Amino acid sequence: MKQSAIYTVSQVNRYLKRILINDMMLQDLRVVGEISNFKHHKPSGHMYFTLKEEDNVLRAVFFRGKNQHLNFLPAEGMKVVARGSTSIYERSGYFQLYVEKLEPEGQGELYQAFEQLKAELQKQGLFDTAYKKPLPYISWKVGVITSPTGAAIRDFLTTLERRFPHLHVVICPVAVQGKDSPFQITSALRRMDSGKEFDVLVLTRGGGSLEELWSFNNEEVARTIFQARTPVVSAVGHETDFSIADFVADCRASTPTAAAELITPDRFELEQKISIMETRLQSSIKNIMSRRWNTLNYSSSTRYIRFLQDRLNYQAQKVDELWQRLIRDIHYDLKMNRSILKSLEGRMNTLNPKNVMERGFTIVVDSDKNILKSIQQVQEGQDVNVIFKDGKVSCHVENVYQGKPGEEKTGKEGSY
Repeated sequence: MKQSAIYTVSQVNRYLKRILINDMMLQDLRVVGEISNFKHHKPSGHMYFTLKEEDNVLRAVFFRGKNQHLNFLPAEGMKVVARGSTSIYERSGYFQLYVEKLEPEGQGELYQAFEQLKAELQKQGLFDTAYKKPLPYISWKVGVITSPTGAAIRDFLTTLERRFPHLHVVICPVAVQGKDSPFQITSALRRMDSGKEFDVLVLTRGGGSLEELWSFNNEEVARTIFQARTPVVSAVGHETDFSIADFVADCRASTPTAAAELITPDRFELEQKISIMETRLQSSIKNIMSRRWNTLNYSSSTRYIRFLQDRLNYQAQKVDELWQRLIRDIHYDLKMNRSILKSLEGRMNTLNPKNVMERGFTIVVDSDKNILKSIQQVQEGQDVNVIFKDGKVSCHVENVYQGKPGEEKTGKEGSY
């Protein structure tokens, strides 16, 4: 009797793991169950729990890279639907579910409705790339349909300001979840698309559960996006979230930030391209001018060109003659103006008070430095200053005499 082979534990575990990996059904499972033994390791961020159904349990692990956008906190006893793949953890031999997405159990029906609508619209051709409109390289005016208070619009505007601050943004506020949300979204889309004033329309909101994003899985919203003449960018939820609006839109952005980057060129890259184009344009102009100049030189021997050259020579000589005449006129005017200036300078020197004082005249001022021009301004007992060319004398007035010097005067004022 042939003896069977002996395997190590690790070999068995690896063999079972290969079997599980090759089973496609086990690589995309949706499992419903009740959370038990839930542990959230803070240092790593990974979540470990079991899915329980009566006496049956299934180990599950939800790594940080997958659970960081989770919109609810799992708890003991919560019924959930986990989507992921199964495998063997070789070290311990545990068969476990590696969770990709987790949602409360009630959202299972929504997911089925989502898949049915997606299949129907895809069959009707609403997702076909042939109908996708290209985005303009530079958008100057953008319409944004979103909640004005959400984080999505803040991230979107911050990115626009950094990349292309010249962009004109018009925000149309709508409810992004709730009963009235689909109607508000479709109305906003039709209104902003009707005027043909926008280069692109952006439909956006932050992440959320399937139920919170359900307004963007609405059939009327999808058909309104498809019928829009203006290119539409859908930026709904996080990178792992997909909505019907994403499939119908002309372009899908994984996040609001990615949408802002998608519709704008980088300012620095654009400046570099403009610089390169400017250099090429200057080079092209130089080449054209060089060819034209060579052609002109080749044609200069013709009779007409010689005639033009003669006319140009005549005009050039005439300009020289006029220039000489202008120079002579300017010199003459300067000479006349210097003569007039010298005459005025002599008259000013004659009237200059300093020059008058050189001839023996003085100036009399009162204590406030006001010039006394008449005897009427002087009173007995007043203090005055007599200014000479080389100093001044302080005087006290004892008598005031009116009349011309040399004439005798009688009466109260006395005589000279």
